[in-house]
Amino acid sequence: MQLVQNFPFACILLTLICAVITSVLGGGAARKMTLFVIGAVTVMTACVMVYTLETGDSYVYLMGHFPAPWGNEIRAGALETVMMLVFCLVILFSFLGGLGRSILQIEASKYNIYCIMVDLTLLSLLALVYTNDLFTGYVFIEINTLAAAGLVMIRQNGKSLVAAVRYMIMNLLGSSLFLIGVVLLYAITGHLLMQNLHESIAVLAASGEYRVPLTMAVALMTVGLSMKSALFPFDTWLPGAYSNSTPTASAILSSIVSKGYIFLLIKVYCRVFGFDVVVSLGVCDVLFVFGAIGMVMGSINAMRAKTVRMMIAYSSVAQIGYIYLALGMASPAGVLCALWHVAAHAATKSMLFISSAELDEASGGTHLRADLRGGFYRSPLAASAFALGGANLVGIPMLGVFMTKLMLSQAAIDAGGKHMVAALIVLAVSTLLNAQYFLGTAVDLFTPRHDGKAVVRTRPQALTAAGIAGFIALNLVLGFFAKDILAALAAGLARFA
Repeated sequence: MQLVQNFPFACILLTLICAVITSVLGGGAARKMTLFVIGAVTVMTACVMVYTLETGDSYVYLMGHFPAPWGNEIRAGALETVMMLVFCLVILFSFLGGLGRSILQIEASKYNIYCIMVDLTLLSLLALVYTNDLFTGYVFIEINTLAAAGLVMIRQNGKSLVAAVRYMIMNLLGSSLFLIGVVLLYAITGHLLMQNLHESIAVLAASGEYRVPLTMAVALMTVGLSMKSALFPFDTWLPGAYSNSTPTASAILSSIVSKGYIFLLIKVYCRVFGFDVVVSLGVCDVLFVFGAIGMVMGSINAMRAKTVRMMIAYSSVAQIGYIYLALGMASPAGVLCALWHVAAHAATKSMLFISSAELDEASGGTHLRADLRGGFYRSPLAASAFALGGANLVGIPMLGVFMTKLMLSQAAIDAGGKHMVAALIVLAVSTLLNAQYFLGTAVDLFTPRHDGKAVVRTRPQALTAAGIAGFIALNLVLGFFAKDILAALAAGLARFA
């Protein structure tokens, strides 16, 4: 085994060790430790991605000396490493971009706890992406839930505490449903490793045996992870959690935490049940309906929002709907579209949260959309990033989400029938609503104010500016090199089962 093949496990181990060390450090040292571990994991993930793309294959890393079915494994391939690199970059830029605000909003004595929560979020995400064991996935779902709740409540004010309690209630319920699904599968097959489960379920599906328990298992796991990723109507916890957290926490929650659950769900569909089995059980039709409703309802609520952060939060509900609608197409093209939107939305939504926080600060600490008029003249970099993110989510050509809408339209046409008509109508309605609130806000940013007040241009801190600039670069790369990235994702998906 080559050295680079050890990097996925090394990333998990390094992040865990650094989280423990951070617990005894002061605020400044904790920040440096967290930046170090995020940077190191990003570099190692990039190395593994290059290796998997060059070899064109995936590999399994055996943890310990016990082989299947008793041992524990992680699996790395082009799909996992490309997605993980995007996630690492998003966490890095989110931490940098929100650094200035987090220092002001978090009590100094608790800042190391905040850094621990970031470390644990990265740790759980690594495990969810790489794990080849279903129960290990559940364990890190719980770690992710606790870390995310800690990120929400770290500001220690009334709204953040209420939002954290709502988050915990909904997400622990989702975790419980997922665990029951895992227990059902173990009772039926006697396996927890994904490859062994896949082989056993394929035999059961072919024979027609245990069809009802299999349906219950996939339904429970789907509902559980849908609740945790805020698919409509399980989105009631989302606006409060996203809008009352620190900018870094909002960016990580919207772009990383929810996407980790979706990636695990796609692994369950493709690597555990087999996507053909999932389609035969009728799950995709349900995902299609709720994804379509979420696209419209999320956009309507975002349009009604009075504050920028609430608008961005409700927009996440709509964007999650895109992902589930794509999965509901019940085709490999739909799955690829969902994976692409996981990456594109992660890069864009986090940029919107970070840039909107900077615009709020430059506008006198306001959160109201109406008060951001002329924001470009007070904070050019943040306004440019916000405008780019808004244009991306609307679907302007040459940007990442345009590819989502193009692929979704093509998948709908290929599906034909009622799916085609419904998907195209919902896509058009959602796009028009996106344009109304995102482009409307972007136009306001570039419209000078005529209230007689002098324009005071603010300069963001160097690390904050670096984070925002990094997000701009990441979004442009995803747009300009979409063809190459999609080819890598498609190649990884073909070997994912």
